[in-house]
Amino acid sequence: MNTSFGNLKGASISPDWTLDNIPLDKIDLAKVRDREDLFYMVTAASFVEITSDLYSANLASFFEDDPEITEWLKTKWEAEEVRHGVSLRSYVNAVWPEFDWEAAYKAFFDDYSRLCSFEQYESRRELEMVARCVVETGTATFYQTLASEANEPVLVGIAMRIRAEEINHYKHFYHYFLKLSAIQAPSRFQVIATLRRRLFEARKDDAECALWHVFSKRNPSAIQDKVQFEALCKQLGNQIQLQYPIKMAARMLLKPLDLPSGVSRMIEGSVARYAGWVLRH
Repeated sequence: MNTSFGNLKGASISPDWTLDNIPLDKIDLAKVRDREDLFYMVTAASFVEITSDLYSANLASFFEDDPEITEWLKTKWEAEEVRHGVSLRSYVNAVWPEFDWEAAYKAFFDDYSRLCSFEQYESRRELEMVARCVVETGTATFYQTLASEANEPVLVGIAMRIRAEEINHYKHFYHYFLKLSAIQAPSRFQVIATLRRRLFEARKDDAECALWHVFSKRNPSAIQDKVQFEALCKQLGNQIQLQYPIKMAARMLLKPLDLPSGVSRMIEGSVARYAGWVLRH
């Protein structure tokens, strides 16, 4: 086991880490066991990530006429996303073994699987790649936030490794956006419209669905009254906002617009404030 697994803030990360590298026996339970906020963040994230094989199959079908994209989605993206979920599930089971992860996940999957449909995709393939960039921006910045929130080294190590891979996924989707745009270029207005729509959608749907099923399994007596759940969502939203790397998100969101560097720098602050407003509402 690599006992320095969690000592990663500011360090380079090997791309070939495996589940066997995660030193679950080295988790500092005193630092995380009573952190309800981390329980909800990590468990909800594990649900969404481990279900990526369902979504990747649909996404690969959407791009079925492009072998390069479908090959990467099936052999690289899906495998890494599922590994993220398995890693987080292993952490949850190690720290909170009393939580019935499998039962809660089954309820989530039954609900979430109905959300995955072609109707959610953009009408044009290059705009769907813009939407994917928004999603990867959200995941990369979430895991950076999680690493900042956590003070338990093993969890920090997991979060930073996932963050690195999510940034790499963003780079691939951006590359495919450029590739498809060379065939049929979207207008900046179309790109802005896609960014704005997906930025609002990124606040809820899969993440909220996952969080709800974690909450309802953890608090079965409270599921008839969503007041407590809404309070939890607000609490986590406020907490995440304090550590959220808004400038990083703004730079990633602006990239598909291909603006002159001076213009990008000039509006980056406004985009960051807008992203922060979306995060709070």
